Amino acid sequence: MTSQWNTVGDVMTHAVVAVGRGATFREILETLQQWKVSAVPVLAGDGRVVGVVSEADLLAAEDREKGDTDGLTAADLMSAPAVSVHVTSPTAEAARAMARDRFKRLPVVDAEDCLVGIVSRSDLLKIHLRTDEDLARQVRFELLAVLGPDDASAVDVRAEEGRITLSGTLPDASALPVMERLVRAVPGVVDAEVGLVAPD
Repeated sequence: MTSQWNTVGDVMTHAVVAVGRGATFREILETLQQWKVSAVPVLAGDGRVVGVVSEADLLAAEDREKGDTDGLTAADLMSAPAVSVHVTSPTAEAARAMARDRFKRLPVVDAEDCLVGIVSRSDLLKIHLRTDEDLARQVRFELLAVLGPDDASAVDVRAEEGRITLSGTLPDASALPVMERLVRAVPGVVDAEVGLVAPD
């Protein structure tokens, strides 16, 4: 079974470290250091993401409180509301949100805003490290969905260094422009050459 790599859920990291609203300054700092992350989601008791605490938030609080951070909790320190992304959102949406707000990672939530994962810049970039075999498999899958089994079997799909080449025949010339758009929309494809022929 090949991953389709189209949604945030396809590329996200499922294991996530998070803290509750009552976590102290020291507990948050220790969590960041232990897990080697620069920010953690803050969860309500029901698992909903209510904020994010980052190293920058801790440094700002330390400066503001002149080092007296003993009484501070995640609820005091967090940036809220949290900028998050839905598990079914396209990967491009997460990339835009990160670029716009200069985030390194975003909490991933389900329909109830409960935490289900985290997506980082490196998670989104690994799309471009897909194997040629994986890319060709997904292109074949997409062709099958559009053309149906008989017509898709007449199309040869080859991948080399992320470049997809289609050859073979199509029953209808009107499908030719659709094929190139379809191939280029597959995450990780860097170029496409459509050498398909169809009757006039």
